[in-house]
Amino acid sequence: MSATAFLLVTSLLKILGIVFVVILPMVSYSVYAERRVSALIQDRLGPNRVGPAGLFQPIADAMKFILKEDFTPAHVNKFYYWLAPCLAMVPAIMTIAVVPFGSTLFGVPMVIADINVGVLYVFAIASLGVYGIVIAGWSSNSKYPFLGGVRASSQMISYELSLGLAVIPIFLLVGQLRLTSIVRYQIENGWMIAPFLGDPTNVWKWLLTIPMFISFVVFTIAIFAETNRLPFDLPEAEQELAGGYHTEYSSMKFALFFLGEYAAMITGSAIIVTLFFGAWHLPLPWWDHPHGFHWLLIDGSLGGWRGILGGLFNIFVFFAKVAALLLIFIWVRWTLPRFRYDQLMRLGWVFFFEIALVNIFIAALIVAYMPK
Repeated sequence: MSATAFLLVTSLLKILGIVFVVILPMVSYSVYAERRVSALIQDRLGPNRVGPAGLFQPIADAMKFILKEDFTPAHVNKFYYWLAPCLAMVPAIMTIAVVPFGSTLFGVPMVIADINVGVLYVFAIASLGVYGIVIAGWSSNSKYPFLGGVRASSQMISYELSLGLAVIPIFLLVGQLRLTSIVRYQIENGWMIAPFLGDPTNVWKWLLTIPMFISFVVFTIAIFAETNRLPFDLPEAEQELAGGYHTEYSSMKFALFFLGEYAAMITGSAIIVTLFFGAWHLPLPWWDHPHGFHWLLIDGSLGGWRGILGGLFNIFVFFAKVAALLLIFIWVRWTLPRFRYDQLMRLGWVFFFEIALVNIFIAALIVAYMPK
C-alpha cells in the first residue's frame, strides 16, 4: 500500500472510530449520566426501567426521536429551518479532528489531523456553531426563538475573547500552536495545570502555576458559556423563552440540537484535557520506567501486543479525563442558578476579558525570566 493510500485508510478509520464508536455513544450516555446525577442531587431515582439500572434508556430515547412525527410549521423559512440543526451539530464533530486522543496504535498517531495551527483551527470551527443557533432563531419566525438566537450570538461572541486570551500563556511557554507539541511539552515538563510536577524543586515552575491556573479557570468557564450550559444557558432559558432557539423544532431536528450541545461539551472537555491536563499522560513514577509496566510507554514504540495494550491504555486515560470533566459540567448545571443576562455580559466583558489580558502579562514576565 502506498503512503497516500495508507494515510487515507487510517484517517478514515480514525474518523469512523472517533465519531461512531466514541463520540456518539458518549453523547448518548452523557445524557443518561446527566439524568442519573440530577436524580441523585434531587433525591430521585432517575431512569431505572429500561435495562439494568436504566442503561438502555439512551437507546429508547433515540428510537423516540426517530419515530416522532417530523413536523415543520407553516410559518418558518423552510430552507434555513432545515439547515440550522446541521450547522449546530457539525462544528462540534469537526473540532475533534485536531485533538490528540492517544499516543499511537499499530504505529499510527491517534490524531485525525495533526496540523501546526491546531488551536486556531479549534477556535475557527467552534465559532461557527453560533450560526446554527442564530439561523434557527431567525428562521423560526417566532418571538422566543428569535430572542434566544440574539442572546446566543452576543453571548458566544463575548466569551470567545476570553477563550482566546486564556490560551496565550500556553503559547508563550510552548512556542507552538500544534496540539501534539503542547501535549509532548506537558509530558516532559509537567501538566499546564501543575507545571511544578515536572520539577518540584524549581521555584519558577511554582510561580508559573499562578498564570496557568488562572488560564484554566477562565478557559473552563468560557467553555461553559460557549456550550450554553448552566449557569450560561440564557439562549434556551425554558422559564423565560420556552426553550429559546429550538422551541419550534421537533423529532430528529430537535435531536440534532440536543446532540450538538453534548458533542460540544465533549469536544470542549477534550480540549481542556489536552491543553491543561496532559491529554493521555499520567504523572506516575512507573510511567517511563525501563523495568516493569513497560507496555505502558507513551510513545507506543514497542509494537506487538505490548504496544497495542499501551496505545489502548492511553486512549482510555484520555477519555477517562474527559468523562471526569463531563461530570463537573453536569454537577454545575444542577447546583448553580442561571445568571441574569446583564450579569452574564458583565462577567464576560468587565471581569474575564481583563483578567485574561493581565494574565498574559504575568505569564510573559515569568517566561521571559525563567531559566531555559
